[in-house]
Amino acid sequence: MFKHVFLTGPPGVGKTTLVQKACEALVSSGVGVEGFYTEEVREGGRRVGFDVVTVAGERGQLSRIRYQEGAADGGSRKVFVIDEVGKMELFSQSFIRAVRQTLDSSSCTILGTIPIPKGKPLGLVEEVRSRRDVKVFTVSKENRNAILQDLIATVQNCLQHTT
Repeated sequence: MFKHVFLTGPPGVGKTTLVQKACEALVSSGVGVEGFYTEEVREGGRRVGFDVVTVAGERGQLSRIRYQEGAADGGSRKVFVIDEVGKMELFSQSFIRAVRQTLDSSSCTILGTIPIPKGKPLGLVEEVRSRRDVKVFTVSKENRNAILQDLIATVQNCLQHTT
């Protein structure tokens, strides 16, 4: 019985785009959605940092080269978006605590993204990946357009099992 859904795959494969499309479909079917995405900030063609963008469209700095600020928020609505639980985000102990709290909460389903395993395992990422109540979809260029309906159906199924 899954309660949470995470996408994994290589950088740039389309995980965030899938999460955004799933959120649009969930909202239009009457599901409450809260949370955030991380978006790259580029200057002159090179990545200089990340912003946090809430589902409601509010924007804040997550990190910049030589500058870092954490951001995490616990949610109590139906679907809570966490894009992403990755290496940079794990520098924030309050972010780690908030993710664990939200995973253990009975009042919401998380739709999130985690990096594909490579190199040294990341504690919280492996914790998420190995939870019995988490369904992980691996996104590839070949399947990214085909899995949206399955993703939405899985999230809706998870919602039926939250209290």
